[in-house]
Amino acid sequence: MWNRFLTMSCLGTLCLSPGATLLAADVPHATAVTAPISVAPYQPPADDSMPDDEFGKLVRLGKRIFTDTGKYAGKYVGNDLSCANCHLDAGRLANSAPLWAAWVKYPAWRGKNKMVNTMEQRIQGCFRYSMNGTPPPADSDELKAIMSYSFWLASGAPTNTDLPGRGYPALDKPAEPPDFERGRKVYTRNCALCHGADGQGTKAEGKIVFPPLWGNDSFNWGAGMHRINTAASFIRANMPLGKGGSLSLQDAWDVAYFMNSHERPQDPRFAGDVKATDKAFHQHQCRYGDKVGGKILGMK
Repeated sequence: MWNRFLTMSCLGTLCLSPGATLLAADVPHATAVTAPISVAPYQPPADDSMPDDEFGKLVRLGKRIFTDTGKYAGKYVGNDLSCANCHLDAGRLANSAPLWAAWVKYPAWRGKNKMVNTMEQRIQGCFRYSMNGTPPPADSDELKAIMSYSFWLASGAPTNTDLPGRGYPALDKPAEPPDFERGRKVYTRNCALCHGADGQGTKAEGKIVFPPLWGNDSFNWGAGMHRINTAASFIRANMPLGKGGSLSLQDAWDVAYFMNSHERPQDPRFAGDVKATDKAFHQHQCRYGDKVGGKILGMK
């Protein structure tokens, strides 16, 4: 099983802030990281520079959708997550799959669906997998607004460039294969306070404050974050919130393994057979189709 985890480098929420929100973005190949992450040289424009015109109205709506997706794009969302759970600081934060770094690289080839994707298609995929919902149509106000917000965040950024801070920084292999019990201990010490002992997140006055990491209201088995290496990269760079880089390399891998060893919504590409779905779409660092606690993940 460990060999399966080490053979592929993949794309790609964990402990998040009240304003943070979970879009599984591409994680490009990157230099292995075992130390705190450096700050990217590109800085997106400040919110107070949003234009006061028709374009600016769409940009503002795009940010609202991004940070409170269930409220502003609820008909396309099937869980309790928001885009900013995986793209921290409203899609601005370097090394947290920032929108500005993704914008300048699209259109781009994606191995996930084996075709060149537009930015619209990439965002639609996030709704399908990370939000466990329905892709908003290309002519919908919601998608137009997110596209406008992404475009505005990338104002002045060079195009077709791998900007420093894009995606989540790739990690070295840990000294030991990821372990469920070690991961449980890391989770209890560092994550449970925000995300709950049961991984179902926390709410205040009915509103999600910290997102669920597994279960019915989290991302599904098709989302990039279900991959162990993707989750470990996000965690190492960004978690615990405000203390990115503080977990050891081993701890990041172990807690990612623990988090993604729990059941979650089915992969939308599932056609009735877990083994067939596993073979077709999950030959990478994940636990879909594995037996955990006497149950096959993906069989619920």
